[in-house]
Amino acid sequence: MGVSIAGLFAAGIIPGLLICLLCMAVIAGLGRRLNLPKSKERFSLLRIFWAFKSSFLAILMPGIILGGILFGIVTPTEAAAIAVFYALFISVVVYRALTFADIVEMLIRTARITGIVFLIIASASILSWWMTFMQIPQKIAAFFLFLSSNPKVIIALILALLLAVGMFMDINAALIILAPVLGPLTATIGMNPVHAGIMIVLALNISLMTPPVGACLFVMSSVTGERIERISMSLIPFLIVEIGILFLVAFWDDLTLLVPRLLM
Repeated sequence: MGVSIAGLFAAGIIPGLLICLLCMAVIAGLGRRLNLPKSKERFSLLRIFWAFKSSFLAILMPGIILGGILFGIVTPTEAAAIAVFYALFISVVVYRALTFADIVEMLIRTARITGIVFLIIASASILSWWMTFMQIPQKIAAFFLFLSSNPKVIIALILALLLAVGMFMDINAALIILAPVLGPLTATIGMNPVHAGIMIVLALNISLMTPPVGACLFVMSSVTGERIERISMSLIPFLIVEIGILFLVAFWDDLTLLVPRLLM
């Protein structure tokens, strides 16, 4: 879609904080309702200060990633590589929390989880090739414009499409196929490209947690050994929260574009 990566990062800050805060509220509510165990230590500003001081080097990592991207020093891919090496250096040299055996075990577990995810991606790629060959995304865009010229109606239809497609297709394949089609469609109804881009990314990221092809569900099942069905049921309150924020982001452009405008 030709949208600024730094602009998308900036546009995602407020939606990301909203998701974080509301999911924390859901966790607190579920904790009380299910009577989950909680810390017996009382709140203390001194404890927060010492925790912040001891974790300062770790807290720097998000700043290095976002700062490098927003100021154009590195690309997102380069920032990811720098973050991995930084985390490895801090864990091994500074905190001395990892040994060589730990690293080997992490690599083995990562290989297993990645294998599961790539099997899902491979299966989803077959579906994405068929959709591209049949020109289904282009037909859907034309159908939306045929149904209505009202921007709010078209945005709602786009969100429904993204959430539905995300249930059966890998996010990378969905972005590659749908973004070139939805980009011009959102431009037709007057949406800012950054606003449209963050809406599409947020909608498809929600689909990472929805069955039957939710990549995060398979990763969590592989890590915890829990059944996907139970994980999916437990995620329902969080999905409701994130879908609510998605619609807020989609229909309130000032919320999304506030930070990018401040950063010019």
